Amino acid sequence: MARTEKPLFWIAYSLYTRTRLGYIFHKRQMRKARERFPAGHSRTQPTIINGIKIIPVPILSDNYSYVVIDTASNMAVVVDPADPQPVQACLEEEGVALQAVLCTHKHWDHSGGNRALKRRYRSCRVYGNAMDNIPGLTHPLSDKDTIEFGTRLHFRAFYTPGHTVGHMIYLLDGRAIGGPSSLFSGDLVFLSGCGRMFEGNASTMLSSLDTVGSLNDETLLWPGHEYAEDNLMFAAEVEPCNVVREQKLQWVLQQRGQRLCTCPSTLAEEKQYNPFLRSHSQDLHQALGLQQKQDEDWTSYRARVLEELRRRKDIYKDR
Repeated sequence: MARTEKPLFWIAYSLYTRTRLGYIFHKRQMRKARERFPAGHSRTQPTIINGIKIIPVPILSDNYSYVVIDTASNMAVVVDPADPQPVQACLEEEGVALQAVLCTHKHWDHSGGNRALKRRYRSCRVYGNAMDNIPGLTHPLSDKDTIEFGTRLHFRAFYTPGHTVGHMIYLLDGRAIGGPSSLFSGDLVFLSGCGRMFEGNASTMLSSLDTVGSLNDETLLWPGHEYAEDNLMFAAEVEPCNVVREQKLQWVLQQRGQRLCTCPSTLAEEKQYNPFLRSHSQDLHQALGLQQKQDEDWTSYRARVLEELRRRKDIYKDR
């Protein structure tokens, strides 16, 4: 486990993830965010792909839940409903029936609304990995399990530990709808970033990131947080000469200047400017001042690159 934070942090993390104090803290954060952002922290627009509507729902101070709707059948699936109130409001406004919750991991800012939605919609199923102690879990998943809702909402779950021990990501198969696939990545991958390695080491996280890297370049990325500006500013420090990154940063600054949502990006874009998906890049190795050791295999070296990147990002975030 990569532990660069101070001991007090890990005590707080343990309380947050393993005791009821975590849920009490989460409810407090929900109340504060509702007061501060009554209409949500960002302005979002739905993306419609051949009758499949994906609606980012801004919750808490920088999270996104996603409501995914098959407009032909009025069936809906929700990803990571941390705050049930805005999610339920979205479902009611769209006039759709909630079939399931797809939960990426146990942290309350992704799972805090699971039980409330399950109570509200009795037939709603809650999917996730059993290793993560997800609230309200009814249908445990394993790596590469498929989940289908009707004839068009076809998801594949991938086991991607590192941020938590049971983290999952969900790929909406574009072939069933004649369009690009959509990846709901939780806290594994963000626009130009990746999650902290709370419950895994760099080798584990690298394997999970490589799962993302293996997906089709046209795949749309729907991350769990609005971190784009901060992430691209950090990427500028480690790859200052990356032209694609600079172009994306200027676009993000325009978006965030109007409080507009920055997702989705595509995996093709991410592979060009997201340093955490570029551990193979010689330019990045030079920028970090790293070289492969004589007795070090390629995968171990890339894990060391990722570990150094994450260490620098943690310092950047805390300064």
